[in-house]
Amino acid sequence: MSPPSIPAALQQFIEDELLRAPLLVDQVVEGTIDRLRQSLPTLAPQPRAATADLLHAIGSHREHLSDYYVRSLKRQLAERPDPMAAFGASALPAALSLVDEDSVSIDVEISHAIEMVRSTAEYELRELQTFTAALVGDMDLARDHNPFGPATHARALWAASQALPLSREHHLIFMRNASPALAQALRRAYAASSSRLESAGVTPAAYRTMILPSGARRSRRPEVSLGAGLDLVRSAVAPMSELGFDLGEPDFGGLALEPAAAAPAAPPAAERRAIETLTGLFDAMLADRRLAADIALMLSRLQSAATRLVLRDPGALDDESHPMWRFIDALAFTGEVLPPAGNGERAQTLRFAQGLVEHLAAEPVPAAPLFEWAGERLLHQGQHRFARRCTAAAGQIAELQRLETRLCSSAAPPSTLGGALDIAQLDTVPADLMPADGPSAEPRDALAWLQARRPGEWLNAFLQGRWVKAQILWPGELGELWLLADAESPETWAVRRRAMTTLHAERLLSTLRPRSLVRSAAKRVMRRTIKLG
Repeated sequence: MSPPSIPAALQQFIEDELLRAPLLVDQVVEGTIDRLRQSLPTLAPQPRAATADLLHAIGSHREHLSDYYVRSLKRQLAERPDPMAAFGASALPAALSLVDEDSVSIDVEISHAIEMVRSTAEYELRELQTFTAALVGDMDLARDHNPFGPATHARALWAASQALPLSREHHLIFMRNASPALAQALRRAYAASSSRLESAGVTPAAYRTMILPSGARRSRRPEVSLGAGLDLVRSAVAPMSELGFDLGEPDFGGLALEPAAAAPAAPPAAERRAIETLTGLFDAMLADRRLAADIALMLSRLQSAATRLVLRDPGALDDESHPMWRFIDALAFTGEVLPPAGNGERAQTLRFAQGLVEHLAAEPVPAAPLFEWAGERLLHQGQHRFARRCTAAAGQIAELQRLETRLCSSAAPPSTLGGALDIAQLDTVPADLMPADGPSAEPRDALAWLQARRPGEWLNAFLQGRWVKAQILWPGELGELWLLADAESPETWAVRRRAMTTLHAERLLSTLRPRSLVRSAAKRVMRRTIKLG
């Protein structure tokens, strides 16, 4: 059911929720039936007949719906990825799934169900997250520990639809009408779960906050949008001493503050201002909950080198494209596209990155070219990882090349790829869900976006019911098939061109690029300054 390594308190919570799952399914089924019946008078003859068939099947297979739903929940809990799994040719799956237009239509419906649950039960979901975090001892709520999140239930709902002996079109109609009922049922279920945990004496965790000098906590208002970046912070953030705080003498950690012989002496006030600004930026970056713990440790190790650089090169505080900030962004991005903590691939890569960080930290006079060099080394290391992944998938790429040729030369696609490619035989998708046949039906912007993609690029994709970070291993010589690799596991997907463009048009596929940590930190510093002012 669940991995034995999870805490006993969370295990008990999982077992209790599974016992209550059949009641949840009954509520969802009742809500779905009501919605389908109310829609009958407004439907055209053909959709009305399909809805009537669906209502009859639900009534005849109600117990099976509950059984499929609960079994899916248990399977998802048991199949959570093992972070200790290693990459390599032997670890690659024997069967390669082909993601085509029919598969994408399923992902679209699952994603809509997830978003409906999140928007309907937003408050209840956040409250339950604080309790489940407390069950595992994460009192800062560094990550979501709720095993029954919206995605888990949305996938279970799709699994339940398979209990109905109808076509794929009927299954999609069921999903569309069951999603609102699921959202309402989960809203009540999440609230009830929080109440039970609170009655049991569980103290909810608190979202991680930054304690300000005044003792006030950091506001959780949406980030303000700033047109400029670090220059606004430097020009607008007043030294804390001007805000009425007694900072005493600044502690520069034994750093040599004497400027270079060729540079004019900087006033002490300017040095203090630079130190305070840089410290505020690093504090804000380290408080970012999206930053992995191992990356945050390396980032904190860089702060002393960054301070020495800023004291000699104050312009770094005005330019978010400075090599120092670009290296920090690349370091954080590397952590995002590696397997989870505990994986051998992650440990090996971060050992290399740690060596770069230690080299920078030990440099008595760090300069921009040194950070530029470190960024290039990190980039080359990523290219080596990509080359190894391609080598491990060489057999899959060769088979896909042959399949692509057959797909483009025949109107009838083969059902298997040399016995290794498992392509599900899917029924017809409703016409209103998929674009019409023919190249002209593809969204021009989505097709242009796809044509601009290159091997090695990272994508944020919703594939087979979940969000993944995927790297393009092979784009297809004819542009019909794309081989993508999961960042967190050895899993790969062969995705058809029309599936890629449809996902992009539905905003379920986008380019994943390094985000600017310092830009986000600058916004937090500005917001804090405005609040204190």
